[in-house]
Amino acid sequence: MSGRDTGNDADRIGSEQQLRALHAPPSDLVKRKCVDRLDKHARDFVALSPFLVLGTANAKGEADVSPRGDPPGFVKVLDDRTLLIPDRPGNNLLDSLSNILANPEVGLLFVIPGFDETLRVNGRAAVVREPALLAPLAVDGKAPKVAIRVDVREVYLHCAKSFRRARLWDPAARVPRGTLPSLGKMVMDMTAMNYDDATARAIEGRVEESMKKLY
Repeated sequence: MSGRDTGNDADRIGSEQQLRALHAPPSDLVKRKCVDRLDKHARDFVALSPFLVLGTANAKGEADVSPRGDPPGFVKVLDDRTLLIPDRPGNNLLDSLSNILANPEVGLLFVIPGFDETLRVNGRAAVVREPALLAPLAVDGKAPKVAIRVDVREVYLHCAKSFRRARLWDPAARVPRGTLPSLGKMVMDMTAMNYDDATARAIEGRVEESMKKLY
């Protein structure tokens, strides 16, 4: 059966009631640890995190996720209900920023290397460019052109189960980079670019060179 099939399927979950019938109810502690502000522990988590995943959706509800990384503490806590995320140079598709303009609801997942726990933050975002906000976000003397301000609605410390199942930080579970082709090669294959070896190497070289220009 195709994953796009929209016909009747007895095994398909069609309501939240059906879904919850398959699972035990969440504990009182799990429900209580979802709070509406950035307390000391959430602030410390953000300050130590060099990486987050940003979830957005456009006006149609079509979803997108985007990685964001910088030195630890690159996301600034303006107050207990406001975060500021610098927007660094990327591929210029501007998917996340365009989505925020159409639909301000966002989800963030903060990660700290070596930590199995993560921090989830949900809220409403805006794209801002006030110089006074951007200046403290500068790296190597370069301030971002814009930043994402998030008005926090929910803060949730997520347990370690998924990271432990994935063995994400376990050196024995690391996959050698050579297991897959280079990024340049994969992009050429995915886009059906039938280049000769010399041209392929040149494209891969440009991709690698672009990785050196982080700011």
